[in-house]
Amino acid sequence: MSTDPAILQSRRRLVLLAALFLVPLLAAFLLYYGNLWRPQGGTNKGDLITPARPLPQAALTLADGTQSLPTVLQDKWSWIYIGDGQCDERCRIALADMRQARLLLTDKMDRVQRVFLFTGTCCDQAYIAAEQQGLIAARFDNPQLVAQFPTYDGVPVEKAGRIYVVDPLGNLMMSYPATAPANWLILDLKQLLKLSHIG
Repeated sequence: MSTDPAILQSRRRLVLLAALFLVPLLAAFLLYYGNLWRPQGGTNKGDLITPARPLPQAALTLADGTQSLPTVLQDKWSWIYIGDGQCDERCRIALADMRQARLLLTDKMDRVQRVFLFTGTCCDQAYIAAEQQGLIAARFDNPQLVAQFPTYDGVPVEKAGRIYVVDPLGNLMMSYPATAPANWLILDLKQLLKLSHIG
């Protein structure tokens, strides 16, 4: 019993068409789930801190000598810069970047606070009053708090010039190197605010 050549040709075309769609899908599945290859990149610009580190609830000594609430680093997203209280040029650039990025959040900016944790003597109050209204400046001397911030390349936290992100639950979860472009802050936080139902 012979098969019609037209039917055979139609079956071959159908098999070929199915292979065109299924072979790449199967190859991708095997590569990804077979652990042969996984993409390394993510959409975040900052360095993720994994696992996230819960910061201790503790009142911090503010620049004016008063005490903050123990939950000062909770309930909102926090951008934190750590440095010497005299606030050198790198410090001022970081604080200005944080201020500008927060303003660019427009209607969501109330969900974010800016924090300057300082060592040594603080601060140029005239600069903060004129250029950094709303900035929370607090002493970085609580040993439990200090211990949660990672060091990079052996550089002490207060000298690294990094900006850190703390989520509204008080978890330290991301940081940016001193060389990071200012727009990285806004790109990452816009995404986090979009996906987050807290803070």
